[in-house]
Amino acid sequence: MATQQRLNAIVHGRVQGVNFRYYTQQQAQRLGLVGWVKNRADTTVEVVAEGSPAQLAALLDWLHEGSPHARVDEVEVFWQEATGEFSAFTVRY
Repeated sequence: MATQQRLNAIVHGRVQGVNFRYYTQQQAQRLGLVGWVKNRADTTVEVVAEGSPAQLAALLDWLHEGSPHARVDEVEVFWQEATGEFSAFTVRY
């Protein structure tokens, strides 16, 4: 678990109603990450992912671009220690 990290990201822009959560889940699963993505009441999207630093860096790069119809204005990034509590990457509602 020592090489695992947790990324908590808040994505700002036009990221709701454009399949952002679905594409984020697909990208995270492709990268072998675990965690979740959800829409927040303030129109942002929150992502919590755990994996290796390289996997998380790849997801973070993708989050700055987003899904095909999204417009990402800003990504707030918080790094934490991994907890190992997730077994898959899911969409939360």
